[in-house]
Amino acid sequence: MNHSILLVDDDAQVLSSLERALRARGLQVLTELRGRDAIQRWEAERPDAVVLDLKLPDVEHLEVLEELRARNAPVLLLTGHGDIQTAVEAMQLGAETFLTKPVEVEHLAAILGQVFEKNRLLAENERLARGGMRVDGLEALGVSGRMKEIARSVQVLARSERTTVLITGESGTGKGWVARLLHDLSPRSRRPFVDVNSAGLTSTFLASELFGHEKGAFTDAHTRREGLFKAADGGTLFLDEVGDLGPEIQPRLLQVLETRRFRRLGGTGELEVDVRFLAATNHDLAARVRDGQFREDLYYRLNVVVIDLPPLRERSPDDRLHLLHSLTDQLRQEIPGSADRIGDEALDLLLNHPWPGNIREMRNALERALIFASESSQVRPNHLPAEIRTPATGSRRGRFQPVALEEVEARHIERVLVHHRGNRSQTARDLGIARTTLLSKIRKYGLDL
Repeated sequence: MNHSILLVDDDAQVLSSLERALRARGLQVLTELRGRDAIQRWEAERPDAVVLDLKLPDVEHLEVLEELRARNAPVLLLTGHGDIQTAVEAMQLGAETFLTKPVEVEHLAAILGQVFEKNRLLAENERLARGGMRVDGLEALGVSGRMKEIARSVQVLARSERTTVLITGESGTGKGWVARLLHDLSPRSRRPFVDVNSAGLTSTFLASELFGHEKGAFTDAHTRREGLFKAADGGTLFLDEVGDLGPEIQPRLLQVLETRRFRRLGGTGELEVDVRFLAATNHDLAARVRDGQFREDLYYRLNVVVIDLPPLRERSPDDRLHLLHSLTDQLRQEIPGSADRIGDEALDLLLNHPWPGNIREMRNALERALIFASESSQVRPNHLPAEIRTPATGSRRGRFQPVALEEVEARHIERVLVHHRGNRSQTARDLGIARTTLLSKIRKYGLDL
């Protein structure tokens, strides 16, 4: 798809030079010398973005920017070095970014690429919202090649109802949800799904939970307890945080996985169960084996098939968008009168937040936003938690507050660095600058992550 842009500058030589360079990169380029003509041209042809000179002879101050933003046009601003303060004001009025003249064409092309990608995501968001499409089940995992491969693995493993599966990933990446999918899509779906989190539990208490106990097996064991393995008979048992198991219980778990037999605490008779076992961890189990904290034979028994869930910061924007819609669909059923959709500015913030708490953090943020947006038609930036709508990335509309150019630049570079987990090459590529230039700015602003 060939993207189109509208170049607006009263310098015909600048227009001609930029037009040739951008056409050579496959863009359709429209040009205008005057602000009023630019507004009419945008109305007539609706290009994908506008590159606008800050100073035009036929309009005052930021009039053209305000007119175009009122029509939701994505605008990149070109400015001279003496107009920085006005450019910062323009950012708060809704300009995507600003570039100082003379502009580097490679930098401009890189920024335009980001704008086109943002436009695509906003259009997809509108399509999902307008179509009333529910995003759930395997589709909610994502639409990228990586997440579709995980979805295919879940489908195949769900049918293999006896295979042990180890689900790995950071805290909050949806390991429990994937375990539930494996059960719900399996022939065992009509039988019990039992989950237990071993984090923080003593070995004795966890052994009692899993295997049950006889009356008098220990202090306070006043009655016999069946245990969760017995409760899950015919179904699925999901053990979360398996990497936190104490050394006393690890051999007992290994035995029941290998023989499907166990004894209650204090019992003498063996019990047999038919249970599909799933486990999850946010630890590196291989490293725990090397450190002597986890039995090697249990590790290999669990490590039959591994599903590794990437953190949200490593998932594609499309994956995050589908996840946002899936969570919003769920929450709107729980929160009466909540907003119908996520507005464009709020969506931009949500898609670009690094989500250190992963899905759990995203769900909490959306729940808060939907509650505060209950009397609004859509979620706006002011409905989001403060850590998402920071001054550097939050709403740029409203009353102008002067900010130094260097502060704006430093915040933006820091944000992109955090998104790429400190990777200098990827950050420089996204910013459209040379890696050496990025390193110089990192030193200048003290951003060495």
